[in-house]
Amino acid sequence: MPIDRRAQRLLDMIAAAGAASEGSPSAADRRAALASLGDAADDAGAPARTEDAAFPGPGGPLPVRIYRPLDQAAAAEPALIYLHGGGWVAGGLATHDGHCRRLCAASGATILAVDYRLAPEHPFPAAVDDALAATAWTFGQARALGLDPVRIGIGGDSVGAGLAAAVTQARRDLPIALQLLICPILDVAEASPSRRAFGQGYFLSEAAFAQDLADYAGPNVSRADPRLSPARAEHLEGLPPALVHTAEFDPFRDGGEAYAARLAAAGVVVETCRHAGMIHYFYALARAIPYSGVAAEAIGAQLRAAFGRA
Repeated sequence: MPIDRRAQRLLDMIAAAGAASEGSPSAADRRAALASLGDAADDAGAPARTEDAAFPGPGGPLPVRIYRPLDQAAAAEPALIYLHGGGWVAGGLATHDGHCRRLCAASGATILAVDYRLAPEHPFPAAVDDALAATAWTFGQARALGLDPVRIGIGGDSVGAGLAAAVTQARRDLPIALQLLICPILDVAEASPSRRAFGQGYFLSEAAFAQDLADYAGPNVSRADPRLSPARAEHLEGLPPALVHTAEFDPFRDGGEAYAARLAAAGVVVETCRHAGMIHYFYALARAIPYSGVAAEAIGAQLRAAFGRA
């Protein structure tokens, strides 16, 4: 179907703003741009109780924001560890606050949003190391946090989804209940039709991604390392059930769907959804793209069902 008209309007505004700027943006500029976009285009009105905490990480204390549903009833609730997108360079608790609130309200689960370290100050494998630390901490503190240790999943969007996939591969010893991968970037070196078709003018450009990748993983880091490109992992058997959401006009659409197919072939329970007319990052832009609220409700229903089966 055609691209969503609200998404196209947003792309036109971004293109106009880009034409007015000059030079290659620094990491600080990219962080500021994503934060500004979130302030203008997202909606943080979904109801949830929040608390900010920190846990010991490989490089020092790591912040985490815990979202709990207002109608929390059980002493031990299902939970989702959440890793934000932003190209390993940008994003954080503020940019994904509205998105996490929507997921919490729609799923009835506790969401633990992790503020992992960013590049270029903290290059590869800092982000994945922090994601692993967050996972170990959540399982280790599950009872103290009021969580059900057999109903804890991990998820993320964009590169955060890649981090979530890498964690599930590395921590097969933990009873991770599910993995939620939203517009995932799972193979940084893939050459797919969608990446060629939508690599310019569809929110996440090939040039911007190349700059993010260079800032996070320099030339000496293998693009085939499963911690960076989890789709390159040789064995996928025994991984947790996966909920894989892609967007029709996302350059990394084909990579996400190919990974879902590999998981299914390896015997993993997989549910997939391609969001028609949508672009990368649509789910975090509710004010600009109202369909993101519809998507959050659908993902929330999937999480409720999956946690019910766990």
